[in-house]
Amino acid sequence: MSDEPPTPPTNLPTEVVNALNELSPTRLRDVARYAEELAEHKERETRIEENQPEGEFEERPEDLPDDVPTKATITIKEINDNRYYYWQWREGDKIKSKYKGPVNPNE
Repeated sequence: MSDEPPTPPTNLPTEVVNALNELSPTRLRDVARYAEELAEHKERETRIEENQPEGEFEERPEDLPDDVPTKATITIKEINDNRYYYWQWREGDKIKSKYKGPVNPNE
């Protein structure tokens, strides 16, 4: 690992870089974890909001529970340093989710 600090992405606003440079390593890890979760959330919302063309039939996955709609997508959530799969879908303004199972079946 280099003794020099990393170079921030050129498209990152200066005020964000300055704010990050003031944080402790613990806070930086918290910010990194939050940023990753927020990015996943926004990507998931985009996928959920994309409409499937009319008239196209989507096959229902075999492992999809009866109470989960076909439009649901799978996402990964990290809880207490363990990763789990969840089905997620949008109902109006709310995001609904249902537990699917651990990412690592040995957990």
